[in-house]
Amino acid sequence: MNVVPTHLLELQQQLVPDLIEMMKKRYRILHHLYLTQPIGRRALAQQLNTTERILRAEVDFLKDQGLIVVETVGMHLTERGINLLVQLADVIREVEGLAEKERRLAEKLGLQEVHIVAGDADADPLVKKAIGHAAAEWLKKTLRQDDILAVTGGTTIATVAESISRASLGVEVLPARGGVGENMEFQANTIASRIAAQLGGTYRLLHAPDVLSDEALQSLMSDPQVQDTLHRLRSARIVLHGIGQAIPMAKRRRLPESRIEQIEAHGAIAEAFGYYFDAMGNIVHAMNTVGLRLSDLKHIERISAVAGGTSKAEAISAVAYGSPLQVLITDEAAADAILGQTKREIES
Repeated sequence: MNVVPTHLLELQQQLVPDLIEMMKKRYRILHHLYLTQPIGRRALAQQLNTTERILRAEVDFLKDQGLIVVETVGMHLTERGINLLVQLADVIREVEGLAEKERRLAEKLGLQEVHIVAGDADADPLVKKAIGHAAAEWLKKTLRQDDILAVTGGTTIATVAESISRASLGVEVLPARGGVGENMEFQANTIASRIAAQLGGTYRLLHAPDVLSDEALQSLMSDPQVQDTLHRLRSARIVLHGIGQAIPMAKRRRLPESRIEQIEAHGAIAEAFGYYFDAMGNIVHAMNTVGLRLSDLKHIERISAVAGGTSKAEAISAVAYGSPLQVLITDEAAADAILGQTKREIES
């Protein structure tokens, strides 16, 4: 869609500021409804920190406009409401200043694309869901028929699988690496199978523990089925991955305490693909793991990371500096923390 020019939005803000505020308010209701539907009015009012009385008037208006449906099980958006939400997204990003932050953050981190959703995933679980939805939308716009897509595990990437709508793309979805010894629903194998099901595609599994001895790694790498999956992985056009904080990820992988202390002593603050990065993006530790390596990423066309929350800001920067990342999908809190750090560096 054509975005309203910034200068026109500024003029409108001066002449009819109430109109902009009302648009933002109703967009927020629609967006929140979309992420939580079906939902009752009382629960929605609580999540939006407003009263049922105030929300009732807005719900009645949106219902009269044919944007939402109110049923016994709760409220949900109509197709018309979803279409309007999509059309308004870019306008709201301009009004809220998110588009400008995206441009600044892309320049700061040397990325081709940045997509920012409002809020802080650390403070509000729905923000993580919004990040997942934004990543799912990016993925569907970027994927082509018969593409190979590689995905990692993790809670944020799991929200992408939850958010992606059905399509018939015939893609092949592969886990980018072996399991990490966590809940099955957050493992790359599970996420790959769920995304493939939604996109009408196929998937392969990579049955390999995340922590391996040299001997076990060599044995697995010689297995014909593993070799075939790795060959397909290196042919992927798109990679979608999460970003972890170094020490929490090392503990989740149950690394020996001595190894964790060593990683911490070397200044590791971020983890991706089994690599641990310091603040400058230098690799301070690499795990023996079956899956994509950093050297493989150089040959992949589109590499996108999904992560949010103030707590992930330093980790996001480190991975952006240390890996061939092109696209970042994050939240405003992480973006503000990264850009704020830049400002402090300049001032000092």
